[in-house]
Amino acid sequence: MQKEKRKQSKDEEDDSSSRKRIKADFSNPVSLISTEPQSSCSRPKGAYDVFLSFRGEDNRKSFTGHLYTALVQAGVHTFLDENEIPRGEAISKHLLKAIQESKISIVIFSKGYASTRWCLNELVEILDCKNKKTGQIVLPIFYDIDPSDVRNQTGSFAKAFDKHEECFKEKVKKWRKALEEAGNLSGWNLNDVENRHESKLIQAIIKDVLNKLDPRYINVATNLVGIDPLVQTISDFLSTTTDEVCMVGIHGMPGIGKTTIAKVVFNQLCYGFEGSCFLSNINETSEQPNGLSLLQEQLLHDILKQNVATINNADRGMVLIKERLCHKRVIVVVDDVAQQYQLNALVGERSWFGPGSRVIITTKDERLLLKVDQKFKVEELKRDASLQLFSWHAFSDNKPSKGYVELSNDVVDYCGGIPLALEVLGSSLSAKNKSRWKCVIDKLRIIPNYDIHEKLRICFDKLDDHKLQKTFLDLACFFIGRNKEYVSHVLEARCGYNPEDDLELS
Repeated sequence: MQKEKRKQSKDEEDDSSSRKRIKADFSNPVSLISTEPQSSCSRPKGAYDVFLSFRGEDNRKSFTGHLYTALVQAGVHTFLDENEIPRGEAISKHLLKAIQESKISIVIFSKGYASTRWCLNELVEILDCKNKKTGQIVLPIFYDIDPSDVRNQTGSFAKAFDKHEECFKEKVKKWRKALEEAGNLSGWNLNDVENRHESKLIQAIIKDVLNKLDPRYINVATNLVGIDPLVQTISDFLSTTTDEVCMVGIHGMPGIGKTTIAKVVFNQLCYGFEGSCFLSNINETSEQPNGLSLLQEQLLHDILKQNVATINNADRGMVLIKERLCHKRVIVVVDDVAQQYQLNALVGERSWFGPGSRVIITTKDERLLLKVDQKFKVEELKRDASLQLFSWHAFSDNKPSKGYVELSNDVVDYCGGIPLALEVLGSSLSAKNKSRWKCVIDKLRIIPNYDIHEKLRICFDKLDDHKLQKTFLDLACFFIGRNKEYVSHVLEARCGYNPEDDLELS
C-alpha cells in the first residue's frame, strides 16, 4: 500500500511538472493579445474569462494546447496551470483564486483525468463555485471518454478509483459526487463530432464561449468621486445570500448621480447572475410610440440572449416577462422611473423573477419605492469631493491648476455639490484662460449654463402638477442653500399644506 501511494504521488508530481512546462509551449500567443480587465468601474471583478482543468499527460500538447491557443487568439483571458503564477507563490492558493475568479471553467475529461488527485480536487472546487451561485459556468468536454464513464466512474475511471479507495478513502466520496454532477452537465463530446475532427470541436467551443462571455457591464465615466461608500453599501446589501427576490431603490434630485451609482453596482454584481439587464432612460423611452413594449423586448432579449417576438402591447409583455424569467436568477436595473405604470410594466411583481434575483430602481420620486426592501438616498457631494470632481473635468487632475484655485472655488460654490453641474461646467471651462473663466462665472450669476438649464427644464416639464412646478421655481429662485426645515415652513405658510412630498420631488 505504501508502494502504491509513492507511485501515485510520483505520477502526480510528473503530471504537475509537465503541466507547469506548458508556459513555454504557449507563451507566444499570450503576448499577441492583452485581455487584462480595466478599471473596476468599467469591468466587473474576475481575473480570468476561462479556467482550463485537464490532465497534462493526456493532451497538454494536443487538444488542450490547441484549445488554449484558440481561446487566447480570440481575446479570451484564459488561465492554464502556472502560466501566470509568480515565482515563490503557493500553487494551491493561486489555483483556488484563479478558479474562484474565472467566469467559465472548461473541464477536459480524458481517460487519465480521474487518476490524478490534482484534477479531482480542481473539479470539486470548480463545482463548489458553481453551486455557490457566483454565476460561474462549467462546461465539460468529453475528449476520449464517454460521459457515462464520468458519471458512474466506470471504464478507466473505475480503475483509478480502485486505487483512490485504498489511499484517499476520506476524499473519494467528494470526488465521486463531483464527477457525477459534472457528467450530467451539458457540454461537448468529441465522439459526436464528424470524424472526431478536433479543430471543428474547438471552433464550436470558441463560438459558445464568446457567446457566454458577451459583455454585460455598462460603460461608466472614469474619475468618479465621492460615490464609493454608497456603492459599497448597496453592493453589500444586494450581495447578502438569500433566495428571496430583493428590490432596492436609489433616489435623489436630478443630476445627483443616481444612474452612475446604479451602473457601478450593476458592473460589480452582474456576472454573479444567470442573466442581467440595464434599462436606461425609462421615462424618456416609455413616452415614445410603443416605448414600454420596446423596453420589455430589451429586458427579455438581454437576459435570454435570443431574439424575442415583437411585443404589440405592454400587457402582453408583462405576461411574457413572468413566463420566461420566473425561473431565472437575474439582476435588473430600471433607470429613471417617473411613473408607477412604468414600474408595473417592467418589474411589476417579485414573482416575475427567479429566486435570488435583484432589482435596482432609480428615480427622483421616492414615493415610487414603497415596495422595495431598502431605499438609498444620494446626497450632494461634500465640498472637497466637489472640487476634486470639477478639477478632473477642468484640469484632468484631482486639484485646480496653479492660479485657478479661487476661480474654481467660485464655480464649485455655484454648483452646490451637484455632479452633473460640476462635470458640465468643468468640461466647458477646460483649457480656457482666466479672462474667459471670469466671464463665464459673471454670466452664471445672471444666466444659467445652457446644458444644465436644459436638463433641469426637462425635469421641470416632467412634473405632472402645476403646484409642483411652482414649488420647483420657488426653490430655484429663492431658497438655494437654505435649510430644508426653513423652506418647508415658508412654503407651508404660502401653500396652505405641508410641502414635504413636493420638496422631495422638486
